[in-house]
Amino acid sequence: MKFNKKTIISVLLIIIMMVFAGCSSNDGGNSGEANAKSPDHVGGVSLENPIKVDKEAGTVTVLSQVNGKYFTEATRHASVFRDGSNGAKSVFTSYGTHEDFYNALVEIGAEPGNNMTPDNASTTKVEGTPIDLTVTWNGADKEYDINEVINDSNGNKITFKFGGNHDRSMEKHTGCLTCLDSCPVGIISNSAYSYGAVENTKEVEFTGNQEVLPEDGTYVATVYSIAK
Repeated sequence: MKFNKKTIISVLLIIIMMVFAGCSSNDGGNSGEANAKSPDHVGGVSLENPIKVDKEAGTVTVLSQVNGKYFTEATRHASVFRDGSNGAKSVFTSYGTHEDFYNALVEIGAEPGNNMTPDNASTTKVEGTPIDLTVTWNGADKEYDINEVINDSNGNKITFKFGGNHDRSMEKHTGCLTCLDSCPVGIISNSAYSYGAVENTKEVEFTGNQEVLPEDGTYVATVYSIAK
């Protein structure tokens, strides 16, 4: 059977188009699968966009990672910006900055207490708008309350308030978003204890709850809202 030149060219063009179509389809599938499995995409935040403000819902969501060191060691830090001087000292390592976090809380209507100073810290408890904190991750059954994922050795409830401390926080650059005793530097902190309760008087220890939290290095979404 003889084929003319036009027929051969037409057949070759059809084959080439089919090959490119198949490659395009496969590439698209792999890209979609990769995006679906991207571990840093949690709760609407990611490495590209580590803080999300939802004014309608009244929430601030911050991308963080679990620091498994504090499953067994005590810390006074719940969440610290990774590039702050205390960046490796918290249960949750934040990818959002302390300044962006402060501004985000103001944006949802929280009011800073600004009642603490280095001079009165050990005898004063933080004031300001009460703040709820929940934590979730890919595959989690729900958003867990902070009291489910961080253990207080005394069994007391962690009660966060928006201390504020904007200027001091910027000056010190500790990166502290969320402290577990009242703090004159952290953006929010725990009004259940005065400053120094963990490291000075040692009246309490805080550790991450390994029975609930995922493994070290897992990306999580920490979700802050004004307590109702």
